[in-house]
Amino acid sequence: MFEQTFKNIDDILHKDAGCSNELDYVEQTSWILFLKYLDDLEKERKSKAELVGKEYEYLIDDEYRWDVWAAPKNGDGKIDINKALTGDDLKDFVDLQLIPYLKKFKTSASSPDTLEYKVGEIFNELKNKIQSGYTLRGAIDLIDQLRFQTHAEKHEMSHLYEDKIKNMGSAGRNGGEYYTPRPLIKTIVKVVAPELGQTIYDGAVGSAGFLCEAFEYLQEHNKQRSTSQNNVLQTKTFYGKEKKSLAYIIGTMNMILHGVEAPNIVHANTLAENIADIQEKDRYDIVLANPPFGGKERDEVKQNFNIKTGETAFLFLQHFIKILRAGGKAGIVIKNTFLSNTDNASVSLRKLLLESCNLHTVLDLPGGTFQGAGVKTVVLFFEKGSATRKVWYYQLNLDRNLGKTNSLNENDLAEFVKLQSTKANSENSWSVKIADVDPVTFDLSVKNPNKKEETALRQPEEILDAIKALDEESADILNSILDLV
Repeated sequence: MFEQTFKNIDDILHKDAGCSNELDYVEQTSWILFLKYLDDLEKERKSKAELVGKEYEYLIDDEYRWDVWAAPKNGDGKIDINKALTGDDLKDFVDLQLIPYLKKFKTSASSPDTLEYKVGEIFNELKNKIQSGYTLRGAIDLIDQLRFQTHAEKHEMSHLYEDKIKNMGSAGRNGGEYYTPRPLIKTIVKVVAPELGQTIYDGAVGSAGFLCEAFEYLQEHNKQRSTSQNNVLQTKTFYGKEKKSLAYIIGTMNMILHGVEAPNIVHANTLAENIADIQEKDRYDIVLANPPFGGKERDEVKQNFNIKTGETAFLFLQHFIKILRAGGKAGIVIKNTFLSNTDNASVSLRKLLLESCNLHTVLDLPGGTFQGAGVKTVVLFFEKGSATRKVWYYQLNLDRNLGKTNSLNENDLAEFVKLQSTKANSENSWSVKIADVDPVTFDLSVKNPNKKEETALRQPEEILDAIKALDEESADILNSILDLV
């Protein structure tokens, strides 16, 4: 329905000097798309109000509504070229009037969980990068053809937007951080199995893939919802934090397109919060996340954690353990070297996880699951409140190499989902009692007893990762000694 329109938008933006890659295309498409969505939403709300004899109060003032500045129509329902702004007039209106007006919504909103606040926050985080008012006119004309009125239209729009996020994976070195393969997310959500009424959190929300899939899952499993249940699903279920501006905008937009009107996503650095300050009221029932690997944080941020480390994924894991309620469940993607690294931080973190949570399942993923990431990953499934007694492992062994044209699919993970419910043993699955784990190193390495080891050699990435962790530890020790001298 709308696929060709999305391609045409990219073609137009490609010609503009202000847009240089896929990241720019998604960002600039997002803010225009958001304003068209907002216009359709307001029209839908107005119609519903009129049906019950109520008057609807618009969020957006007359002169800033889509039908006035972006797409004024003539009697035939086509864009009136005599009234529609273009060229420098359009660019000046957007940069000097529209965006400053929308920014003010953040301070005028009654609370952060309103759509008004989200509008203000989004436009405080971005700017119009499209340099030509004629390019902007072309993009607006195309986006005006898109509709958000029926369920089918919204569904297709959300999938096309997901495809754009996926394409960002090839846009530079860091593009992949925005996209976790959807078949993997769906599988994690199935295993964690959230229930309506539970709170679901992702502290490294990125493009909000986990929250979107959890929303789809809860809708599918609760089709007969009351008005109050629907309100809970919309406003009191999904929560996230995101440090980076572009990811915050994309994540918010992605949730809106999936049907969550005012997502509870906060633009903040999760790791800047001291875990000692987390109280019971701050905790969540479910944590689903794929925290960034190998990032760097300032030394003062590391002080917010009991286990000091330069690996951001390990800081996130401490945060997730602390922010889970007793009895809460989690599905976390992390580098497989977490299971075996011998530096003090890795050992201490494994000990913390095993003693404070029931790490019941480890899913070992093949190389190539994350395009361009260059690291192997595992998924940790755990419940907080009781110590681990036994870990069930599943090693995903595929008869093909994963890559850009041969990516992971749900069928690849079907056996895992089937066996996981009973923790059954198979050629690809086995269990390890914690009593048999080394009590000094807490090594949880994936060692399939049903397969012969083809090689004892470690991957170069694993070796470099271990060296890096040990180097950081040595530097910390040296700094501590120097402080004493």
